Amino acid sequence: MKTSDLFVRALENEGVEYIYGIPGEENLDFLNSLKDSKIELILTRHEQAAGFMAATYGRLTGKPGVCLSTLGPGATNFVTAAAYAQLGAMPMIMLGGQKPIRKSKQGRFQIVDVVNLMKPITKYSEQVVDGNNVPAMVRESFRVCKEERPGAGYLELPEDIAEEDSAATVFDVVEHRRPDANEKCLDQAAEMIKKAKMPLLLIGAGANRKRSSQALKEFIDKTGIYFFNTQMGKGVVDERHERFIGTAALSSHDFLHCAIEKADLIINVGHDVIEKPPFFMEKGGTKVIHINFFAARTDEVYFPQLNVVGDICSSVGRLTEKVGELSQDMSYFGRVKAHVDERTTKYFEDRRFPILPQRLVKILRDQLDDEDIVTLDNGVYKIWFARNYQCHTNNTLLLDNALATMGAGLPSAMVAKQLYPNKKVVSVNGDGGFMMNSQEIETAVRMGLDLVVIILNDSAYGMIKWKQEGMDFDNFGLDFGNPDFVKYANSFGAIGHRPDSHDEFQSILKHALNSPGVHLIDLPVDYSLNHSILNVLIKESRSIG
Repeated sequence: MKTSDLFVRALENEGVEYIYGIPGEENLDFLNSLKDSKIELILTRHEQAAGFMAATYGRLTGKPGVCLSTLGPGATNFVTAAAYAQLGAMPMIMLGGQKPIRKSKQGRFQIVDVVNLMKPITKYSEQVVDGNNVPAMVRESFRVCKEERPGAGYLELPEDIAEEDSAATVFDVVEHRRPDANEKCLDQAAEMIKKAKMPLLLIGAGANRKRSSQALKEFIDKTGIYFFNTQMGKGVVDERHERFIGTAALSSHDFLHCAIEKADLIINVGHDVIEKPPFFMEKGGTKVIHINFFAARTDEVYFPQLNVVGDICSSVGRLTEKVGELSQDMSYFGRVKAHVDERTTKYFEDRRFPILPQRLVKILRDQLDDEDIVTLDNGVYKIWFARNYQCHTNNTLLLDNALATMGAGLPSAMVAKQLYPNKKVVSVNGDGGFMMNSQEIETAVRMGLDLVVIILNDSAYGMIKWKQEGMDFDNFGLDFGNPDFVKYANSFGAIGHRPDSHDEFQSILKHALNSPGVHLIDLPVDYSLNHSILNVLIKESRSIG
């Protein structure tokens, strides 16, 4: 069997459904082998977008998504997506091509040592040097990139290896159970929780699994403990829950941080320091129990007093039995919750136009069902969505709080809609981030997706403007011009819209959500309250009696 055929068979054996990417000359044997496969090739317009799509597939399914590029510039375009998957704990396998390794055809033309380039930002990066190694290397790369902590992998197939014959056969996919936490460690955690005067629960991205969601809800209901989450832990437990305080979208000084400061113990489930810190630890301050699949990485702002290492669902379930109902007076957290709710909903009914991001949050929440999905690119609006958008179930607000790269919002929405065609999917992007992968609108149209893309138009890099103002610097160097987004969308075969009022936007959004095709809405946004609320008000309004 030709090695490229064997490679495709090994991918089929892993359950691969889609490969996102752009083939090149060095992939042609592989491409020819793929044409008769049940695996579907999704041709994209940029390798970075293909990587974001594969990572999002991994995030939503728990199985490694797969993307493909050629050598040289194609492979180096994967670097940002590799870091996105690696930091965000999204299982993904990148496949790259290479010139022949046993003979030179073109000197060093386009040859970059991509394998070593990828090593610092992946869990696995290897070149195939013998076709007989393909089954083992594919199996091992999938195993490594899927197991906790998930991440990215890179496999390079040179063109002379792809065309040679191999007598190897694929390996069985052998799954394994995650180990459970030590009983003595769980007893110690339960004792710390019972002795604490003001314990508080934090839910992070690592708990973003349906099994964990049920276990955590039972823990909250039985103990009566209050909880908050990180940005990537949103929706693990329904945020309509009476014990939900809010989301730590900032590292300090937000309204809910007075609850964190009052707590003498935080039970931190599923968080790791890759995500922007939801709070800063101080020596002699609040104690922390770290519950995760892996031990905490100690640094200056995070040094837990106890690690509970093992399957999160099992650990939380057993801890629920050991702790039982808590008797501590936690009414203070209830007052914090009321204060946070009042502050975050203040502008929900504000009908000014250009629109406030807080009002956009409310409109989307009202028009979407519990299971519908919003994906975010990266900009200052992400903070408003993290703080104000109420998630009813997990993975319904897809944002990146690890690498926090621009350009991922649209590709992630495309995969969400591909995987869940019966759910409404809305992609919210800043005008800066949207233009970094805007060409994928053509891919979305070609895929036949029903998708709503909202561009928040302020003709600037708004997040950095907010930071600039917060540091008392002059407004400088962050403004740009935009194309006519309606004409731009229409040129790709999408449907462009530009509302002129608040009411017209609501009407357009409702139409777009219930109509076929890719709809792009060019929405003017008002960021005038960013500084006064996020830099000033929250620091002045945190005293809660």
